[in-house]
Amino acid sequence: MWEAINSFLTKVDDFVWGPPLMILIIAGGILLTIRMGVLQVRKLPLALKWMVKNEEEGEGEVTSFGALCTALSATIGTGNIVGVATAIGAGGPGALFWMVLAAFFGMATKYAEGLLAVKYRVVDEDNHALGGPFYYIEKGMGTKWKWLAKIFAFFGICVGLFGIGTFSQVNGIASAVEGFFDPNESWQVEIPGIGTYSWTVVIASLILSVCVALVLIGGIKRIANVSQIIVPFMAVLYVLLCLVLLICNIKEIPDAFVTIVKGAFNPKAVTGGVVGTMIVAMQKGVARGIFSNESGLGSAPIAAAAAKTKEPVRQGLVSMTGTFIDTIIICTMTGLSIVLTGAWQQEGLEGVQVTTYAFQKGLPISEQVAAFLLMLCLVFFAFTTILGWDYYSERCLEYLSGKHKKAILVYRWLYILAVFIGPYMTVKAVWTIADIFNGLMAIPNMIAIFALSGVVVKETKDFFKRHAEQNQFK
Repeated sequence: MWEAINSFLTKVDDFVWGPPLMILIIAGGILLTIRMGVLQVRKLPLALKWMVKNEEEGEGEVTSFGALCTALSATIGTGNIVGVATAIGAGGPGALFWMVLAAFFGMATKYAEGLLAVKYRVVDEDNHALGGPFYYIEKGMGTKWKWLAKIFAFFGICVGLFGIGTFSQVNGIASAVEGFFDPNESWQVEIPGIGTYSWTVVIASLILSVCVALVLIGGIKRIANVSQIIVPFMAVLYVLLCLVLLICNIKEIPDAFVTIVKGAFNPKAVTGGVVGTMIVAMQKGVARGIFSNESGLGSAPIAAAAAKTKEPVRQGLVSMTGTFIDTIIICTMTGLSIVLTGAWQQEGLEGVQVTTYAFQKGLPISEQVAAFLLMLCLVFFAFTTILGWDYYSERCLEYLSGKHKKAILVYRWLYILAVFIGPYMTVKAVWTIADIFNGLMAIPNMIAIFALSGVVVKETKDFFKRHAEQNQFK
């Protein structure tokens, strides 16, 4: 039965993530990059400065850094560890090239999303700042486009419940925990109607579900507070591990870069025909890149709208750093580690097992310690992603239901239930489902980005002209 389901999902995934959607997303980033004079390069130092410097007298619920950490909590997840591995496994090393290229143009898209989120946000009767694609579609494009905003909100709920938010994250955690504590599957338990699983998977899903429930009750402020502690810690730890691995294998890095670039344009020359064509490498790289950094997806602006800021451009720049950190730094490091250690060529490995192999072979420590450290990073990455995506999907549901409190409460419990059952789904099915909903969610958002690109350009020019005259870049 699973084979038939996987086959059907793969066909749907190939259709959704066909050339039209990839062109739509990349073209949006290219358009913004050109119209704003490669802003993601020119203003990156300023963006990184403002990333940690909160705006005084800003209006909103959380600091700009808190909003970024909430967004990063949702973006830095299994996509950085497992997603890169699955992309390279399916599309060859060249998939990493397309992932990074898409991220470069995606920085301009993420900037536009953050800017529009703050410009068109609303404050409700409870003094909560609400925003995101559904608001900038309705308020920016006009009420006649409200149907498009509702489509985005619907797919946003689906992505949270069936895609990035739950199944793929929990599945990644369960795989890593089982791989470390019970690699030989010695502690088995049969679950009626589901199958046989390791006790470590069952226990991990229970503990995770309880921890997620305890945090979600606190809403955006608690999610932001938890994220501001965990996100910097986990990102620094993972980057340090990757840096050590790359330094210890520095002689292999040039060959790895050559393999990646060759694989981007002629995968069969690198893989010997094991994986598909350049289109497959591009498809997997772009799809997994968007899964990882969410540029063009429309999720990050939901968090950005809650930032304490009066300047849409400022928050746009802060949001842009999320894609830079997530993909151009972290995913590149993961991909290089996988390629230079030959992990992607090992038969019988999938998902987190590929990255685990790379860490075990590349780090100058025991394989057991390497596996433990990677598991720790993955657990933290995935946990915060689960929290961030609950916030996103609840905001989508609020928009659709008119803030119906009972519907939101029911959804929250369904979300926790999805976290609990995530480990019992197959890796391939989980990632394919996530890809499908990501693509469907991206379509209405990218339509809005194209339609409102003129607004983004005008706001940007006005902001920098005004502040240059006042010399207020502090």
